[in-house]
Amino acid sequence: MAYDNICKYLAENYPADLVRWLHGIEVTEISVLKTELNTEPIHADSLTLLQTANQILQWEFQTLPASKPSLPLRMLKYWVRLKEKYNCPIEQVVIFLKSTNSEKAYTNQLLDTNTSHRYRVIRMWEQDPDPFLANPALLPFATLAFSESPKRLLEQVAAAVDRIKEPLAFTNISACTQLLAGLRFDQRLITELFPEDVMQESVIYQKIIQKGHQLGLLEGKREGKLEGKLEGKLEGRQEEGYSIVIRQLTRRFGSVDDQLQQGIQKLSVAQLEELSEALLDFETVTDLTVWLTEHQQ
Repeated sequence: MAYDNICKYLAENYPADLVRWLHGIEVTEISVLKTELNTEPIHADSLTLLQTANQILQWEFQTLPASKPSLPLRMLKYWVRLKEKYNCPIEQVVIFLKSTNSEKAYTNQLLDTNTSHRYRVIRMWEQDPDPFLANPALLPFATLAFSESPKRLLEQVAAAVDRIKEPLAFTNISACTQLLAGLRFDQRLITELFPEDVMQESVIYQKIIQKGHQLGLLEGKREGKLEGKLEGKLEGRQEEGYSIVIRQLTRRFGSVDDQLQQGIQKLSVAQLEELSEALLDFETVTDLTVWLTEHQQ
């Protein structure tokens, strides 16, 4: 998923800035741990691990609150494996990117019989935008922060990005900002405020494209040929929702045939979000076929 890659890029390239934001501490020594906790049944694409002095920091960026297994259970599994491997204090933070009323975004612990596990939750839509606007490395997150005038906030972010002097930082921060803004704003507004050609020059944009193709994600038209960039840009909530659903289905059932993919591609944004939740209870591809039949009548 594109948003996972953006957040991982920012965490790995500006770790001290994110540590200051998420933990309120200054660090002089910090290592980004490239190893993933990918032993089944854990799969952690959006997981970022950093090591400071005798401490592991784990950040989990979430676009949608739905998860299988549940997010509290996953966080406990992460904690156990990290404790086994590093045997030091572990601080876990879940950052929800997209505004939602789901109670899952307001849950910060696992309570089950005699087991209790807590972690910290940050909901971006509740955050003060000022600290993000003051730090170039955090500008992409500013687009998702609280504001009574979201359009005005996006204009402030665009102006702050434009003030970045270092060319490479400007290109990559601008690209990350535009992509994360897609979670909240119409693409036409984003295009009005940001130079579109910057996206094509960005290292992170190219990495997102490359990883998306490697995972078999369908971010543009399936029949198109790849020529070094996405056909049908990484834009629009419908495309992102479609990509999320296809990825979830692929993990659950393997490949999904073309006819079913075409049916999913016709769904509205609201239907895609509903399907993303519903498929967690599917046991076979037949359940998907039945769901599509009921929702396309």
